[in-house]
Amino acid sequence: MDILLTGSVAYDYLMTFPGLFKEQILPERLERISLSFLVDSMSRQRGGVAPNIAYTMALLGERPRVMATVGEDFADYRAFLEGAGVDTALMVVVPGLFTASFFATTDQSNAQLASFYPGAMGVASKQSILHVRPRPDLIIVSPNAPDAMTKFAAECRQAKVPYLYDPSQQILRLEGPELARDMEGAQFFFVNDYEFGLIAQKTGWGLAQMLQHVDVVVVTRGKDGADLYTGGEQVFIPTVPERQIVDPTGVGDAFRGGFLAGYARGWDWTLCGQVGSLAAVYCLEQKGPQNHVYTRAEFVKRFREHFEDAGKLNALLR
Repeated sequence: MDILLTGSVAYDYLMTFPGLFKEQILPERLERISLSFLVDSMSRQRGGVAPNIAYTMALLGERPRVMATVGEDFADYRAFLEGAGVDTALMVVVPGLFTASFFATTDQSNAQLASFYPGAMGVASKQSILHVRPRPDLIIVSPNAPDAMTKFAAECRQAKVPYLYDPSQQILRLEGPELARDMEGAQFFFVNDYEFGLIAQKTGWGLAQMLQHVDVVVVTRGKDGADLYTGGEQVFIPTVPERQIVDPTGVGDAFRGGFLAGYARGWDWTLCGQVGSLAAVYCLEQKGPQNHVYTRAEFVKRFREHFEDAGKLNALLR
């Protein structure tokens, strides 16, 4: 299956705070909040939703394409992605701009505060899905410049190409009617449980109404697993026990990458979700969203330790 991912491409600046954010916040002073956290570590990582998802897909044997606008500082990042098995031909360098940057600070409870500078991502809407050849089998519309997300979803509907809608970090920038419009006609809708609540509030749609407009809704719930809803069916996807917790950044993207790798092979919803769950925990156990590494044989071995029906995963070994 030819899967094209659109979305942010960024460098992630990841910091750790040796305390708890909640202990620093005075609820009665929220309207005048002014906080500064002294962090005890910082690293720069390759990130962005589209390549994060693509990286995990590539680890599992897929060759996904990423369409995005990037900055003049992207050369090393491109070489890394190509070496991992990601097709970067549609990642266009914008002269005079830097690649987008994500700044995240994580506390001792894994709560996270973050900000995002768009950089070259701000001109992503200059690209067009209608010009992509060959035409993809599935397009991922993930967090990006809001006008680009709107354009790409509209072009998917125009070209009648199935798409996965994942607004996540951009939900706060999008109004209810915009979210409802771009959910309309999507094959998949992916969110976490908090984002689901925000979207329900903005659109006035509950789960039943969402399923009137989207074929498959997937709601991730952190340590409580994930739920998939489609056609009157609900599939619960449990988490895989972690060996250690290092960094939550990119875990949801790794889940999506694993899920899509299974979907590309035509596997059932339960197996797709289980592959996503294991892919997610590999990311959780490393710092940064693209530093987890495994062979497909190692992945299959660990999968068999936690899930009963692993027969179809033999296809990963070929």
